[in-house]
Amino acid sequence: MRLKPLIASLAIVVSGSTFADEGMWQPHQLPDLESILKAKGLEIDAKSISKLTEFPMNAVISLGGCTASFVSPKGLVVTNHHCAYGSIQYNSTPENNILENGFLAKKPAEDLPAAPGSRVYVTKTVTDVTKKVIKGTEKLSAKARYDALEKNEKALVSACEADDNYRCNVYSFHGGLEFYLIKSLEIKDVRLAYAPAMGVGKYGGDIDNWMWPRHTGDFSFYRAYVGKDGKPAEFSEENVPYVPDSYLSVSAKGVQDGDFVMVAGYPGRTNRYRIAAEVDYVFNTSYPKAREHNSKYVSLIEENSEDGSKARIAYESTIAGYNNYIKNYGSMIESFNKGTMYERKKQFEHDLTAWINSDRKRKKQYGSVLNDLSTLVAQSQQHNERDRMLGYVHRSQMISTARSLYRLAYEQQKPDSERESGYQERDLPRFEAGLKRMSRRFDATVDKAILLHFLELYAALPKGERFAEVDKVFKLENGFDAAKHSALLSKMYANSTLNDEEVRIALSQQSFAELEQNQDPFIQYAKAIFAVMKAEEDKDKGLAGKLQAARPQLMSAIIAFNKAQNKPVYADANSTLRVTYGTVGGYSPQDGLVAKPFTTLEGLLAKNTDVDPFNAPEKLQQQIKAKIFGDYTGGMNTVPVNFLSNVDTTGGNSGSPTLNGKAELVGLLFDGVYESIIGDWDYNPALNRSIHVDSRYMLWVMDKVDNAQNLLDEMKIVK
Repeated sequence: MRLKPLIASLAIVVSGSTFADEGMWQPHQLPDLESILKAKGLEIDAKSISKLTEFPMNAVISLGGCTASFVSPKGLVVTNHHCAYGSIQYNSTPENNILENGFLAKKPAEDLPAAPGSRVYVTKTVTDVTKKVIKGTEKLSAKARYDALEKNEKALVSACEADDNYRCNVYSFHGGLEFYLIKSLEIKDVRLAYAPAMGVGKYGGDIDNWMWPRHTGDFSFYRAYVGKDGKPAEFSEENVPYVPDSYLSVSAKGVQDGDFVMVAGYPGRTNRYRIAAEVDYVFNTSYPKAREHNSKYVSLIEENSEDGSKARIAYESTIAGYNNYIKNYGSMIESFNKGTMYERKKQFEHDLTAWINSDRKRKKQYGSVLNDLSTLVAQSQQHNERDRMLGYVHRSQMISTARSLYRLAYEQQKPDSERESGYQERDLPRFEAGLKRMSRRFDATVDKAILLHFLELYAALPKGERFAEVDKVFKLENGFDAAKHSALLSKMYANSTLNDEEVRIALSQQSFAELEQNQDPFIQYAKAIFAVMKAEEDKDKGLAGKLQAARPQLMSAIIAFNKAQNKPVYADANSTLRVTYGTVGGYSPQDGLVAKPFTTLEGLLAKNTDVDPFNAPEKLQQQIKAKIFGDYTGGMNTVPVNFLSNVDTTGGNSGSPTLNGKAELVGLLFDGVYESIIGDWDYNPALNRSIHVDSRYMLWVMDKVDNAQNLLDEMKIVK
């Protein structure tokens, strides 16, 4: 059940005469948008898109960070290459580097286990639990309110997960104005079925990332497995491919300029309703500093591991992730400085305040909310540099692992319902998977170099901004000395056994009393700083409790104000299933330049240099030169590679199926253009463009380059 203000505001939006293709809509909102969707080209019933147990929505799945979809009755899952990158890296060695060369299982028995902890989540139900979550919190504040909300949410999740085949989570919408319980089938045996070579899946690399024109075959395939009884099970040779309730047909016809498309997926986080003070801090402080430090993080990895070495392969996924953020933050900052978002935010708050104050009842209800929220935001930023630098210190895998193990032992002294989220019984399989993944994503030399650098930056903070407990362990009381502290860290790494997987697993099963006696230097560090870090965490929860009371009030005011202004109201993205729609089309990123909506095989070949990252496989080049296009042109004289649309998406949408009006898969969303990255915070209809792998290119590579006929045969291809 939706709250009445949301229903009313949505109805006004639909009746408006002008409406941009903006919004990441909850499926239950779509019937109210049917007239718009039909006018743009939707051919199926809009009500079917709102029902999670019906086609096509029950074919759309989450990977817990990316989106994917079923494309065969045998559990075949298609997603982006970069979404499967961790699993491809996990199965790569210097002797068999499938990151570079690609991988194809000719039959399911040859599928490779995905990285530990890989999951497929099939959303089954979404239930409004707002009243149950906020029950008993009305008169509470600060940490008491935070704890009460968390207790209510945990109780709902526990009841939902009585059947351990499901994973349940409570998500807040509109800053905590609404809460929904989402129940998903958790498929635990996920295997890699096919990944094209790096020269396809990551063609253009970080140079082309977020850019147009693009020629990247960002696709790969998993397969989901279950026990013989059809229920989720851990990996076993006896498991069988999962049979989904429905799966998507894949179009070999594709789309044309101006065609309707929609994207269903699990977008991560957007911040379009944040206040001006938050915008100012993020774009003028947080993002610039994060970009600087992340760049150094990558360079430290590269300086301490040779290209193609075991150490470098271990960090390839990490490098890719950091480089993505580096470019992302750069575009954000550039767009912010060029644009008017901050001024518009301040103007909006001025107009909202004037509207609130123009009515006595509204003033009584909302009059202080902006000032209250601004005060709380300022408090949250009070020690931002300390928290930032210590955060980078704690990214050391040895430190983060030691702290997690220590916290696990501490929490396991409590009843399960009272443990911190992340350390309950439901979390233990995921926790253990993380301990196992470290085996192929860690190198002591690299980790030490990263820790040494950020320890120096932390030591440069004023003494009053540092924690005495941290200073004592790392002997920073008298400042930082590169040689002395390098020797100190070398000794710590030499005396630690946390780089041994069996040791990590064994430590995760020890009692708190046993772990406290462990003399591993990183465990001892975790012990030394635990009390002060726990105290800081409790302070943060107190502040979060206050924010959890203030944000819903602001969102309630914004929804009412937007209703009066005939403007759209949709919740910020929060990793739950959303649908967005639009049309295929180009854009004009700057004066005198118009970008067309399609790239082609010929454009890929013209860009190719045979040097990474523009090094397409030789066979692919030969097929292009011979004009062997097959049935994958869709009326064009060539095969389209990527295309643009104006659908409203963000991170987490990676791998989302792009559907035509008949709900056939015509592409996979994998990126946005450089100018649209700021869409996490702001929407510009002129510049907002998403980039999709064209289904025709995906099918062409599978057929004409990689001979993946076995996969094509089990898919339903629409020609």
